[in-house]
Amino acid sequence: MKFLLDACVLYPTVMREVLLGAAHAGLYSPLWSARLLEEWRRAAARRGALEGMQAQSEITMVKAAWPAAEVTWAPSLEARLWLPDANDVHVLAAAIAGNAEGIVTVNAKDFPRNILAEEGVSRADPDALLHGFWEANPETIQSVVTAVLETANAMSDTDWTARSLLKKARLPRLGKALS
Repeated sequence: MKFLLDACVLYPTVMREVLLGAAHAGLYSPLWSARLLEEWRRAAARRGALEGMQAQSEITMVKAAWPAAEVTWAPSLEARLWLPDANDVHVLAAAIAGNAEGIVTVNAKDFPRNILAEEGVSRADPDALLHGFWEANPETIQSVVTAVLETANAMSDTDWTARSLLKKARLPRLGKALS
C-alpha cells in the first residue's frame, strides 16, 4: 500500500522518523512530491539557517532511501481538482498521480473525506495510521519507536519515555499503546 506524506507530517522530525521507520520496515510505501519536500525544507529554515541546511541533508537522504517515492503529474490533473484550500490541491494531485491509497496529514479540515473519496483517495491521521500498524505488527512498530527514542535521547537534554516523546510529536494514541 502507498501513502502520500503531506509536508505537515514530514516536519516535525519525530513524526517523520516514526512514519519513515514504518515504511523502512515494509509496512507501506511512502510518496511525496518535490513541492512537499520543499515545504518541509522551508518550514525547517524558518527556525534558522542551520535547521534549513539540516532539513536539506535529511531530504537528500530520504530521496536516496526511496528513489521511486517522488511523484510528478501533468498540470491538467491539478487544474481539474478542488479542495477548500487551493494551496493543497497539489497534495491531492500528487496522491492521485502516485496511485496512493491515502494522504497522511494532520490537516483534516482542508482534505474533506468526501472530496478525496471521489478521487479514490482516503485521508489518514498519522497517529491512527501508526496505531493500526502497531495493532497488526506490534514488534515492528515497537522496534521503530525504540530506535527513534534512542536517537531523541542521544540528541536531547531531556530523558524521554516513548509515551512522552510520542505525545509531544502528536502521536498520543501510539504512545499510550506502547506504554
